[in-house]
Amino acid sequence: MNATAQTPAIAEPHVMSTYGRLPIALSHGKGCWVWDTEGRKYLDGLGGIAVNTLGHAHPQLVPALQDQIGKLIHTSNYYHIPLQEQLAAKLCEVSGLDKVFFCNSGLEANEAALKIARKFGHDRGIERPEVIVYEKAFHGRSIATLSATGNPKIQAGFGPLVEGFIRVPLNDIAAIEEVANTRPNVTAVFLEVIQGEGGINEATVSYLQAVRRLCDEHDWLLMLDEVQCGIGRTGKWFAHQWAGIKPDVMPLAKGLGSGVPIGALVCGPRAANVFGPGNHGTTFGGNPLAMRAGVETLKIIESEGLLERAADVGKALRSALASQLDGVDGVVDIRGAGLMIGIELARPCGALLGRAAEAGLLLSVTADKVIRLVPPLILSDAEAEQIAAILCPLIKAFLAEKPD
Repeated sequence: MNATAQTPAIAEPHVMSTYGRLPIALSHGKGCWVWDTEGRKYLDGLGGIAVNTLGHAHPQLVPALQDQIGKLIHTSNYYHIPLQEQLAAKLCEVSGLDKVFFCNSGLEANEAALKIARKFGHDRGIERPEVIVYEKAFHGRSIATLSATGNPKIQAGFGPLVEGFIRVPLNDIAAIEEVANTRPNVTAVFLEVIQGEGGINEATVSYLQAVRRLCDEHDWLLMLDEVQCGIGRTGKWFAHQWAGIKPDVMPLAKGLGSGVPIGALVCGPRAANVFGPGNHGTTFGGNPLAMRAGVETLKIIESEGLLERAADVGKALRSALASQLDGVDGVVDIRGAGLMIGIELARPCGALLGRAAEAGLLLSVTADKVIRLVPPLILSDAEAEQIAAILCPLIKAFLAEKPD
């Protein structure tokens, strides 16, 4: 039964209709659980779309944010903001990169990355720089990031798109080598280490290493979008670290602020000084509240061993899903790393959002056919078992139905 069968639609007469919402309004949360305004309880397998790193109402994060609100929320970047330097230093420490620009979202971080790619080219005498991007990619919904995105459905109606992008398939190094031989204006390669909105598609270790080598050979920037897969989600600080490489440019957001809007662009030595005063800016980016949220999030990840937890509980959850769905006709693949998991089915499965919510589990469906699980990194072993226990019977029942 779909959740809409029991719950009337929530009227929103003054809100633009840009989302297909479930008829649920959440009121509060604790740990990996949330409650709606009707008192129903849900296990949060979505984590605000990989945002709520520390779950809800974390006992260390909440008082830290309360303390910061009582001091300063916003000043502006006309002045030094010590918390910016503190968070930037920590991000540079765990990434091995050099400098950070702070903004408000993943879209803004990706937009800044694209500006760096263009200026990097202009500084080298390339009048019309080009950036290699990917099929099934998602980098945001501004006109530039939408143009870099590889989803015709969300691009429809917003043309003309921005020029200067060359699209290739993921994990096909020959495709990039062909571009290198035919397109002299390339300045950067821009890819998600794990494509989130595209269906939890991983760039292989060997592919990432090969792309790093090509970028070095051709004086390109390697720009790795870690907006969704970074900040401990895969069991390392950043997903590319499993390949033992470093990017030149790394956009971050989502999990960095544990729910407080934040974005960051972390750059290595080849890109760290491309921007100078006046080249880029932001009103709200790097504000004291967001910086405190980032500082505290990284502290708590370390103190609670959440990198190891994400790796271990993610492996256990994937194992439980694989065991319970083994041999089920219509289950195409179970993939991902750490607590970024995709279950691909043989047909569109958007109906499972409502059914899972009715059963007490929040999740999402991306790329039409892929169930996405990106719960908080504090997820316990018992809660991982609960996710599998709720979700697997729903998948089996759905696949047993005759398609419409």
